[in-house]
Amino acid sequence: MRAVWLSGLIAITLFAGLAWYLAPLEPGVVALQLAFTPKAFGEIVHLWSAEGVAHYRRHLPFDCLLLVAYGAFGYLLATRTAMLEGANRFLRVAAAWALPLAAAADAAENALHWWLTAEPRFGVPAAYALAAGCAAAKWLLIAGFGLLVAYAGARTKA
Repeated sequence: MRAVWLSGLIAITLFAGLAWYLAPLEPGVVALQLAFTPKAFGEIVHLWSAEGVAHYRRHLPFDCLLLVAYGAFGYLLATRTAMLEGANRFLRVAAAWALPLAAAADAAENALHWWLTAEPRFGVPAAYALAAGCAAAKWLLIAGFGLLVAYAGARTKA
């Protein structure tokens, strides 16, 4: 259980720190994450200014630490606790792999955003769509994990 708690504590601490660090960016980071087109992405980046983009880029290495922490936490919580005891195999496997898959999507998104924010690259619209698709997948997987944990909690109380 120590690894579950430690990975969860690291993930929460990094998430809170990054949320605080990125709070000055307006529109918020989620808007950039879900910008599927070069035009939408460019509009956000231009609202941030060069310093805002640099501020965003500085967070990416720490975001990589966060994705490792939350990926590990999700896997460990689902496999080392009795949260899904009695649930069918599909739900146990889905819970175990939801956050690691979200972390993989987040890593791909980070790599693409690192590249896309280095200089204007409006001639590669597929890269923007892929980055936003990775972000959308990440958020859906995180939400799915949350629903599975809620389901497990409701079953435990019943």
